[in-house]
Amino acid sequence: MRIPFENLGYTNVFSSDWNKEAQAIYLKNFGESPFGDITEIPAEDIPDHEILLGGFPCQAFSIMGDRKGFGDTRGTLFFEIARIISTKNPQAILLENVKQLVRHDGGKTIDMILTVLNQLGYSTHWQVINSLDFGLPHKRERVFIVGFQGTNNDFKFPRFQGTPKELKDILETDVPEKYFASEMIRNRRKAAHHSDIKPSIWHENKSGNISSHPYSCALRTGASHNYLLVDGERHLTPREQLRLLGFPEEYRPLDSDGAMKRLTGNSVCVPIVEAIAQEIDKYITDKTPITDKRPNSYYHQMTLSGL
Repeated sequence: MRIPFENLGYTNVFSSDWNKEAQAIYLKNFGESPFGDITEIPAEDIPDHEILLGGFPCQAFSIMGDRKGFGDTRGTLFFEIARIISTKNPQAILLENVKQLVRHDGGKTIDMILTVLNQLGYSTHWQVINSLDFGLPHKRERVFIVGFQGTNNDFKFPRFQGTPKELKDILETDVPEKYFASEMIRNRRKAAHHSDIKPSIWHENKSGNISSHPYSCALRTGASHNYLLVDGERHLTPREQLRLLGFPEEYRPLDSDGAMKRLTGNSVCVPIVEAIAQEIDKYITDKTPITDKRPNSYYHQMTLSGL
């Protein structure tokens, strides 16, 4: 979520993530390590900022979890974001979560989130957006919530304006042997499924049903090791996972394949954030230096759903 805003000239003044792998990749790519547990950081200690970005943990609302919502301690991280908003009063906010948030508890959960934001003085807008609709061969649906101080009825979520990428544009060549599934797994897949789509990514769901598409189903942190296989044969490489999320080529992965699977499974589609960031930027009225003397600054609250 940070990358598109920096491309627009904003400066990050604070970030928080307790996950050690997320901290490591953040340090590797941005040269700074996020603060730890946000619940232990007083809001007054966070620098002033014009924009707050928040990816609060999605496991409490995801179909891959128990969907306990605010009954899950991870779900209450939204209220930490609200705590910071109430103290720092940023001009705009951008939050992201899984699409199941919209339907959770019959819609009561997102209603609570919007009510809290409204009570803090923000007009809100939300939309479920699929990465497939933003030029990436990756079916990943996420809800994005945008808020502005006061009344803003003019904001509209953007549509994709670029040239879509195909799966062949994402996949690497000369992939090391370690990424190929075992011969037993490959034979079992091909005995159960045939695909004329080349290239394709084969997806095995929780029921054991196999399908193939000219795109990837959603990258998931907790999915089985062989959940997604390129042409039914091999796993996605870390670089391919990052490309499926629209990360720039210069973004550097960690050396651990397992860590990258966990991180990308919790990440966001960069082109979606980029398009939303451009729309938000139109409504930011004050980009002069603020109290900490840093111009064009914003606060980046980074949780497991941010990378």
